Amino acid sequence: MLDTAPAVRKPPGRRTSGRVRLRRRPRLGPYLLIAPTVVVIAVLMFWPMIQIGIMSFQKVGNRQLRGEPAEQVGTGNFEKILDDPFFWQTLKHTVLFAAVAVTLTLVIGTLVGLLLNRLGKRMSAFVAGGVMIAWATPPVTAAIIFSWLFGSTGGLVNWSLDLLPDALVGGGWNDHNWFATPLSTYTVLTVCVVWQACPFIAVSVLAGLKSVPGELYEAARVDGSGPWRTFWSITYPMLKPIFLVLVVMSIIWDFKVFTQLFIMSGMANRDAFNLSLYAYSEAFGSLNPKLGMGSAIALVLTMILLVVTALYVRVMVRQGETR
Repeated sequence: MLDTAPAVRKPPGRRTSGRVRLRRRPRLGPYLLIAPTVVVIAVLMFWPMIQIGIMSFQKVGNRQLRGEPAEQVGTGNFEKILDDPFFWQTLKHTVLFAAVAVTLTLVIGTLVGLLLNRLGKRMSAFVAGGVMIAWATPPVTAAIIFSWLFGSTGGLVNWSLDLLPDALVGGGWNDHNWFATPLSTYTVLTVCVVWQACPFIAVSVLAGLKSVPGELYEAARVDGSGPWRTFWSITYPMLKPIFLVLVVMSIIWDFKVFTQLFIMSGMANRDAFNLSLYAYSEAFGSLNPKLGMGSAIALVLTMILLVVTALYVRVMVRQGETR
């Protein structure tokens, strides 16, 4: 028999889709896990940066350190440093040194990374571990080592150069002072910084090369592509995001170089100052400290690095949009 029961009609209301939408409650677990790290970063980084920003608009000296209220000078500290020719000299030293050091670090580090990629697994791991010793060396230790190597009394570099024929390298290397002029000082500083930074670049490039499909290089060899063309056609496009990160990190590191230059050159050779050493000398390098001036110089350096970082983020966003 046929069922003649009337069909049950659904009451009128909002139409619902087949999927049931559930509102997920916010999970507090991840936020609680990162909360200690955020607090530590805020206390150790953000709060000192805020204090530096405040002091850059104040006159802070010995009286203020004894407890007297700081005098508000507005943009007076920035006007003084921008009108000071010595500030522009230190800025020139900082920019030129960063340009040379970043270029050499990337070129040499990339070549070392390509070499490590051609070696076998055991030899590559052995060489990579060896070069990482330079990266793990503290800046203070590296600066002391290179100060001894290029020292005017008993320095290994001067002793080696003095053994070579005078017609090849000239004479008088036995007591040559590498830290007497800004050019020779920054030459030693560049060698020291590049020696320390190259291993990180090499290992980063090596890690990126391991992710490149080998079929691309096999196809390039079949087509008769040489090493130079293969690098610019395959390696560089595939590793471009890594190179961008390495460039920005190297610029930030080399702009902030302080420890090595402070140990090698000291406070007496003002002609070799960079922005970091200039800020330190204004804030702590005399009996009458000028913490406001030092904070203003440090804030200018921070703004330069923020501009570099912003340009990097913009380039990365554009690359993400074009993919």
